[in-house]
Amino acid sequence: MIKHTLYISKPSYLSYKHKQMVIDQKNADAAATVAVEDIAFVLLDHAQITITHSLIRALQEHKAIILSCDSSHMPYGMMLPLVGHTEQSKRYRLQSEMSKPLKDHLWKVTIQAKIKNQIAVLKCIEKPYKRLEVILKRVKSGDPENIEGQAAAYYWGQYIEGFIRDQYGDPPNNLLNFGYAIIRSMVARALCSSGLHLTMGIHHSNKYNPYCLADDIMEPFRPFVDLLVLRSLVNKNLESFLTKEDRAEMLRVMTMDAIFGKVKRPLMVGTAITTSSLWQCIIGEKRKIKYPVM
Repeated sequence: MIKHTLYISKPSYLSYKHKQMVIDQKNADAAATVAVEDIAFVLLDHAQITITHSLIRALQEHKAIILSCDSSHMPYGMMLPLVGHTEQSKRYRLQSEMSKPLKDHLWKVTIQAKIKNQIAVLKCIEKPYKRLEVILKRVKSGDPENIEGQAAAYYWGQYIEGFIRDQYGDPPNNLLNFGYAIIRSMVARALCSSGLHLTMGIHHSNKYNPYCLADDIMEPFRPFVDLLVLRSLVNKNLESFLTKEDRAEMLRVMTMDAIFGKVKRPLMVGTAITTSSLWQCIIGEKRKIKYPVM
């Protein structure tokens, strides 16, 4: 079942009553309610939002993520439950004992999955993609030659004429940033539910980054945001300021369908398949992570 994503962008008082999240907004005729167990994400995007501790605790008990946005309406903070799995300490230990050859192999699998989805995006928009198929064959364990970067340089060159991918660059970089932040949160939630520690990545290892593993695993999911951004730009002028409609559109990435192994699932549901397969790789039951295929 696809759980709800709630985007709160007006002054609101959020509380918990009878296992329901109660949303009381200014000037609304009546408060709205949503069953807490049916919520996956709560995105808070207004300075005048008040949320009770009882609601925070209930959301955490059901493994929901609370995201807060900054003054630019970009996701800025993320609240996750500390306990995500009954075998959490065991899984942390085995995760920390992963060998470098295994990490390098899983990073190779990750980059290959990302490039395959980038190829799919270029096919969808009828842009040249054959070069990426050649680059894909050159990915080695650990990606020592940074084939990921070479693929990205070609991919962004075809994506939109004259476009430069830069986190602080011109639109639609802002739409991409927002979409990637949503994907990162979605993957982080699934990793926690699988009992894995977010700081222990398979490739990313920045000591200042508390989400290294999420940043690793989200890579093959990024092209889904790229495609959604292109679709949202049809007949639309690029603006430096994200509108409410822009942000709501980017949240749709979580319901985009993809193939995970032999089944089709929305990304929000399929991330659990991905993170579960990662755990199976850690304990030696599998050799490949089940990433989404576009």
